[in-house]
Amino acid sequence: MSSDTSSSAKTSTAPGTASEAGLSHWVAYVRFLWRSVLLATDGTLLFYAWMTVLTAVAFVGANAWAQQVAEGMALTNMSNQVSWGLYIANFTFVVGVAAGGVMMVIPAYLYRDERMHAVVIFGEMLAIAAIIMAMLFVTVDLGRPDRFWHLVPGVGQFNFPWSMLTWDIIVLNIYLLLNLHIVGYLLYMRFLGRAPAPRWYVPFVVISIAWAISIHTVTAFLYAGLGGRPFWNTALLAPRFLASAFISGPAFLIIALTVVGRFTTFKIDRRPLGTLVSILKVTTLLNLFMVVSEVFTEFYSGTHHTASARYLFLGLDGHTALVPWIWIAIGLNVVAAALFLYPGTLKNRRILVSACVMTFIGCWIEKGMGLVVPGFIPSALNEIVEYQPSVIEWRVTAGIWAFGLIVYSAAIKVAIPILTGEARATDGDNGR
Repeated sequence: MSSDTSSSAKTSTAPGTASEAGLSHWVAYVRFLWRSVLLATDGTLLFYAWMTVLTAVAFVGANAWAQQVAEGMALTNMSNQVSWGLYIANFTFVVGVAAGGVMMVIPAYLYRDERMHAVVIFGEMLAIAAIIMAMLFVTVDLGRPDRFWHLVPGVGQFNFPWSMLTWDIIVLNIYLLLNLHIVGYLLYMRFLGRAPAPRWYVPFVVISIAWAISIHTVTAFLYAGLGGRPFWNTALLAPRFLASAFISGPAFLIIALTVVGRFTTFKIDRRPLGTLVSILKVTTLLNLFMVVSEVFTEFYSGTHHTASARYLFLGLDGHTALVPWIWIAIGLNVVAAALFLYPGTLKNRRILVSACVMTFIGCWIEKGMGLVVPGFIPSALNEIVEYQPSVIEWRVTAGIWAFGLIVYSAAIKVAIPILTGEARATDGDNGR
């Protein structure tokens, strides 16, 4: 299939008892973990500055969340009428980032495109960081975080299988474990200088593809299953979620790989980037087409169920808080789609990164504030209670994003020396 999936004969251990082989691998893996810690905390002055800034922002967010827990959700601008806000908006978006990161596995393994193998591990690490962020956003949205244990199967009141939230918790946790295993195993075998055995990771890769689709589909069902919210009652919601996942994941990967190529010795060939751009060419247009289809359906019918869409795009009874958000998002996505179609974009890295930043922000607005908040406006009693995130919410959100970037930056810092062969096990560490 690839260099990673070559004959597993090389993976056999030297003669000895099973217990001896197991002990040597236990020792080697502990040393691999210790070496990973050293690699993640050692770097240039620029790396330390980057991590220091992220850590400071993460602590600011943690402090804001501590205030929120101490004084209650009244510090946020959420209300009985609009009970989901910036936190759930970000949760919805980062689940798509996690799904989109692993979607790069499809051309690499199912279609045996060896050009994409250098990108896959960065996508898997992105999925890990994004899922951690998603769980943090759910945690900070809980009015009583001490009741989080109810989400633990077999311990709390899990209400399985009727609650879509329980399904979301299950698929997210399994998805996190899948990606941790794949990344950990591949890096460990590279650390030992040995070819990975296909049976230990290829089945998990195939499962992760289906699971990447499932996590965002279940997230879409969380919204679509709420019959009292007409704005979300559309069968097109899950396909829209998947289309946007194929935008946010590749866009972030292109930005990350560009930064990696600029500041490290690890260089990505232009061909994998070309594959990512080709994906974005299709998915940005597909996402815009789905938005137009939704807008036509909402406005052409002219029923009272279009009130939420009218509030989002045009304003309702003088209330226009979200109108600038959605039109900025649409404008960014249109410009980005045009840039991706421009033949010279791939050759000009600045234009490419600019297009990725625009479409990333555009999808964040469209799938976040442009999706979550309008579903609550007007309320069931036909009230219009507008929502704008409070300072506390912005601080908590910035802290979680900073923590996610810390996780991803540390993962890249560990992966690059192992992938380039700079970090290798000694003869005593090779698990033989």
